[in-house]
Formats: sequence, structure tokens, C-alpha cells
Amino acid sequence: MTDGWNWQQPGGGRPSGQQVPGAMPVSPVPSYNPPPSSSRPPHPADPAGPGSPWWSDALGDPWRDPHAPAAVVVQPGVAGGAEPEPVADPDAPRPPGNRSVLLVAVVSALLAGLLGGSLGYAFAARSGVGGARTTLGGNGASPPAAANRPPDSLAGVAARLLPSVVTVRVASSDGSSLGSGFVVSADGYVITNDHVVEGGGTQTFTAVFSDGSTASAKLVGQDPESDIAVIKLARAGLTPVEFGDSDAIAVGDPVLAIGSPLALANTVTAGIVSAVDRTIQAGDPGGPIRYYAAIQTDAAVNQGNSGGPLVDAGGRVVGVNAVIKSVSADEQSAGNIGLAFAIPINQAKRVAQDIIDTGKARRTVIGAKVTNGRTTGAGVRLDTVEPGGPAESAGLRAGDVVTRIDRHPLEEATDLIALVRKYAPGAVVTVEYRRGSETQTASVTLAADAQ
Repeated sequence: MTDGWNWQQPGGGRPSGQQVPGAMPVSPVPSYNPPPSSSRPPHPADPAGPGSPWWSDALGDPWRDPHAPAAVVVQPGVAGGAEPEPVADPDAPRPPGNRSVLLVAVVSALLAGLLGGSLGYAFAARSGVGGARTTLGGNGASPPAAANRPPDSLAGVAARLLPSVVTVRVASSDGSSLGSGFVVSADGYVITNDHVVEGGGTQTFTAVFSDGSTASAKLVGQDPESDIAVIKLARAGLTPVEFGDSDAIAVGDPVLAIGSPLALANTVTAGIVSAVDRTIQAGDPGGPIRYYAAIQTDAAVNQGNSGGPLVDAGGRVVGVNAVIKSVSADEQSAGNIGLAFAIPINQAKRVAQDIIDTGKARRTVIGAKVTNGRTTGAGVRLDTVEPGGPAESAGLRAGDVVTRIDRHPLEEATDLIALVRKYAPGAVVTVEYRRGSETQTASVTLAADAQ
């Protein structure tokens, strides 16, 4: 198949009449050398004629006549010197115009804002900030008001006791002092410590209640050795505290201390019973020596708590806060270190009742004198035994070493004195003692001091 011309190899070719294998037979065509275009008559097959869409020299086209010479011809310029119209390649990349740059910038800003807003919302939702109003706290029921706390809760106990606890202010020519106390009768009797009200000269006493109201008071009586005093308020219709049983408490029982430490009225602190029957000897130099078989607690107690109540979990008073241990020897800088001591309420109530009834307290004795200090081994040696006294009546003699009273071990004279004074006159105690190499027991009926 050919394009209609029998192509021949320039300068040679196949012989005339030789057919291309497989080609249709054609008639030999003589070679044709066209005249110049200016004088060449139209070829009979030349379609270039009036109104023909073909160019006039199509027969001279080198692509149709392989023997025609080829050349690159530069088209002459347009008349008048005008430059030809530039031709642009529609597929060539074009530099962005100002409008395109602006459009890209706007789209980029919108995308950045959308992305930033999405991220901000995600973080806010995760952290609970923003969006819908956030409610802090859980969805549980609101806690009851303080007055609605269960009576057996610590808050309920404190709310019940605070109206019966007072701040005791003492003013005299020597200065003023402050302590605590608690109401023990509806007609205005208040128990406090002896060292709160002690002092010389003319004294005035004022009680301040938890609601801020005040009442004047007078001193009824005091017992320096037991460190208990009673004052009477000029007010009636008061709510007294409920007494507990200090002999029934145990180590680990929860307790509250209520008072005015460092003049901070209506202060409540909590702790536990750390020890019972902790024997304490206290007193200022030159003053009375006080003995306590005390309740030890780790509830915070400081100066100003003295005379205030130590309360059990049921709201019953089990002790009178009295002294603290401190690492400081200076009383003014001494503070709570978790070692506080209260007078057992069974002892304090008995002494206070004696003061109210007679103006003074009875002191419980065993009828013997002891050596101050430790003995060889455990126990306290009796120096002398009073004739007809409780110890002699029970069979004890001078030189005997008392090792226990009602199962409480003794190591120093303070232990014997403090434990004996814990009991009321007439109480019967079991005394274990050592005489020589033998250990014996005796039942001793304690008595009141003759003074």
C-alpha cells in the first residue's frame, strides 16, 4: 500500500516495471520535474485552482515529492513594521497573577483558622473548659448543713458541745490570763483547771460563750494538787455537758479537744486516746506539785486549752485537758507535739462535787510515805506506814516494795501517788508487793486525807 506515488530510492531504485512484492500492479509513471512555480501550468491532477482548498504547489511539497529539495523559509514581516502577534503555548505553565496570589492567601487563612478552631475545641473539650457551662463537683447529693449533721458524727458532736464550752478570762492587778472551761450544771457551774484561775489579789472572771455572749463569774473553790477548780456563772438555763466514764475508755478511742488554744475561741481538734493512766508530776517551781494519772491523747492541745473538755465519739466528756509535753523548756514557746494529757473525768467530777458541796476537795491517800525515786528493781519502797491507816490495816509494813496497784505497774513514787489519787476515798484496790524474796497481795481500802 502506498500513498499514491511509486516511491523510488534516490539515485537508483528498482528497475522500471519492477513491482514491490505484495503491492498492487500499477502502471509506470514517468518522472516529473515541475517547472518553476511562476511558469508552471497547473497539473492535471493539481487541485489548486480557483476556490480550491489545496495549496498551489502541493505537487512540489517535499513531503509528497521525495526528490524535491527542503529548506526552512523565514516568513517576511508584516507590512508597516508591526510585530507579528505573539503566539502562546496553551499548555505552558503561567506565573500566578495578583488575583491568584490573593485567592491562595484567603483560602490558606480560612483553612488555618478552621484547623486551629478544631484543635482548640478538641483541647477545650478534653480539659473541660469552654463550650457549655461546666459544673464543678460530682452529681451526688449536696452535703447537709452543719446543723443537720448526724449527731454521732464528729461535726454533730462538736455542734452539740460548743454551746457548753466557754473561754475563761481572768483579770487581776498582776495581769490577765485565759483558759477554757465547760458547763456542768444548768444553774451555771463550770469546771476548769486550778492553774487557769490561780493568782493573787483581786480577780474578776468572765466567761465567753461560743455565740460571743458573756457572763460574769465568781470562784467557788479550787484544789491545787488535783488541778481542778470550779467557777459559777451569773446565768441560768444553761445546757450542761454529758459525763462519760473515764475508766471505760481504751487506747485508740477517738476523742475531740475543745477550747481556746492561743486565744482562738471555739477550736475543735481531733485525735485518739494514746495511753491511759499515764502518771504525770507537774507544777511550777515553788508552787504546788500536781499529780495526774492522766489520759494521754494526740489531739492538738496548746496553751489556752487548759480546763476545756476532752470528749469521746459519743459527745461525752471523759477528761479535762490540763498539760502538754513539749521539747521547749520555755513555757511561752512550748507548743503541741502530739503529747497532751487530761485529768480523767471520774476524778475531776468527784473533786468538783466536793468543791461545790464543801468548798474544798478531799484527797485520797494510802496511809504510807514512799521513797522519792526508783528502787532496785521494779516497784516503790514504803518508808513509813501510818498506824491505823489503810496500808497498815491491809498488812503492809515499812520496807515493803509495792509493785502493782490494780495491775498497773509501779516504777517511781509519782506512779503510786498519782494512781492512788485517781480513786475516790473508800475505793478498794488490789496491791501487789514484795517483801524480801516473796511476792504477796493485799486489798487496801483507800481513805480521805484528814486535812
